[in-house]
Amino acid sequence: MKRSDFRFFHRLRVRWAEVDMQKIVFNGHYLMYLDTAFADYWRALALPYEEAMHALGGDLYVKKAGIEYHASARYDDMLDVGLRCARIGNSSMTFTGAIFRGDTLLISGELVYVFADPATQTSRPVPPALRAILEGYEAGESMVDIRTGDWATLGGHASQVRTAVFVHEQGIPMEMEWDEADATAVHAVAYNRLGQPLATGRLLPAAAGTAKVGRMAVARVLRGSRVGAQVLRALEQAAAVRGDAEVRLHAQRSAEGFYLRLGYAMAGEPFDEVGIPHVEMVRVLP
Repeated sequence: MKRSDFRFFHRLRVRWAEVDMQKIVFNGHYLMYLDTAFADYWRALALPYEEAMHALGGDLYVKKAGIEYHASARYDDMLDVGLRCARIGNSSMTFTGAIFRGDTLLISGELVYVFADPATQTSRPVPPALRAILEGYEAGESMVDIRTGDWATLGGHASQVRTAVFVHEQGIPMEMEWDEADATAVHAVAYNRLGQPLATGRLLPAAAGTAKVGRMAVARVLRGSRVGAQVLRALEQAAAVRGDAEVRLHAQRSAEGFYLRLGYAMAGEPFDEVGIPHVEMVRVLP
């Protein structure tokens, strides 16, 4: 088994609590590593687990888990956990896993899940939509669809994401979240393959060649999966097409690193907006 057998990897560092007196990882932790990777694999499919399972009408249950030991991981090792969907049966899904330190294979394993009715835990056929998502991901297909348009077209789904993030999660008053700019802005919404909205942002009309991006929001469980970056790039492209030279935005300080990694620079002193620390950031468009 080689690294090239896997498209998906989850990276982790071995912690002190996971090793014995010889600083070797306890055997049982390898299954935990594989299970943690499976949760991250689900994010790579752009599927918020709870909402996705509700839409699919079932849930996943572990039927079998097994591992084979090839070498030991040690304290402070950086490990890459590879996972791939190897087989989809009528109601079961078999995932092959492997744990590497660099190119060295330490552990290989297999996880078998059954799709079942959550009330009775009796098996059900794997839904065609889920089968297509798994097969598509392993074939290298994109799991996210970014759509841009006006408020009349995308407002319902954009408001769903913004309400969850800004109002429910961050406690911003509902009346402060909506303004007249929504009617004239270009909106972008990211969807997964179940048609569920995951992230959104808006592009305001330009002033003297400067575009302004705002209301960037990503569903909590999908943060770090690059879906926010895809939304931002779609808005930047819309700005470039209409001839804007740069994009400015008010970034929450907690998201400052996200924008720095995407080529934005700070453009002023921090300030508070709706009671949350912000900073203005700018990126010159290519």
